[in-house]
Amino acid sequence: MLPFDVLAVTDPLAWLLVALFGGGALAERRFPEAARYVVGGGWVLFAAFWLLLAPHFFFAQNSFVEAILALVGVPACIYAGYLVAGGRDSLFVLTRAVAVMGLIYLPAETIPIVRQVLVEHVANQTATTMDLLGYEPTRRPISADREAYAGFDAAFFFPTADPSHGGIVYNIVMACTALGSMAIFAGCIAAVRAPWRRKFRALAIAIPIIYLLNIVRTTFIGLAFGRQWFDGWYAPYLMDLFGASDPYMVSHIVAEGVISQTLSVVALVGIAWFVIRELPELLVIIDDVAFMVTGEERDTAAEIGLLPDVDMDEEASGEPTPTDD
Repeated sequence: MLPFDVLAVTDPLAWLLVALFGGGALAERRFPEAARYVVGGGWVLFAAFWLLLAPHFFFAQNSFVEAILALVGVPACIYAGYLVAGGRDSLFVLTRAVAVMGLIYLPAETIPIVRQVLVEHVANQTATTMDLLGYEPTRRPISADREAYAGFDAAFFFPTADPSHGGIVYNIVMACTALGSMAIFAGCIAAVRAPWRRKFRALAIAIPIIYLLNIVRTTFIGLAFGRQWFDGWYAPYLMDLFGASDPYMVSHIVAEGVISQTLSVVALVGIAWFVIRELPELLVIIDDVAFMVTGEERDTAAEIGLLPDVDMDEEASGEPTPTDD
């Protein structure tokens, strides 16, 4: 258990980060020096944001993948702040992306009615899929101990063989909506300077696929947890590792924290590849990340031959295409 409510700190901090990143990105062209320092400071605060969330991911959500990624993000964000303050202006693309991500995700995270609509929609789709597969768990409101979701019609009840246990309850919460993944792709796509026609095509690739795969994910986790598909010999070891006291939670930890999270990373990498083929301007973000890791400048778009269609760009933007005479 964590000694304080992490989200009570990280939610306001996230809005502050959106303001810093968005303001700095808007000021990039007119006040480049000031924008670099504003955005650089924002990246350092972003490191603190991930440092606060890492234990929450591990202990509250039982997700070792998200916890590890959060910890990796701490030094990465500090280094990004150092680079952008030092004049690496290509990082403004990633900065704009983070600002757009926040504008998409934070209303659902911080405004109860928006959160309720999204959570109950995913619960409805999950219930429909379970019914189609022949499983019919009891649907009921989320209990009051989940304060942010209390009363939402988004909980599934599964009875257990042990009558003294009281049954298994699978709650659909914001982490189950995949809005975070959708926001990442939407933010990156919006951040690059490219024709809107290709941006819309990239969105049309990413968002529907993420949505459908997420319903598969929530259905799998719910059934694996409720039906105890992964209750094995390793249960005591996983309970010790994740600080769990209820042996029924082992199936949830395996299904959600190990299998689903790992496959989600693989799926997102695959989706990213198809999106990049449609919008190769996104590779500037990969080039910046590669530079942060290796210290070497890269032009990945040129290396793999994924260059934008110049004629399409000229037609969409109305700007003349440079030529060598």
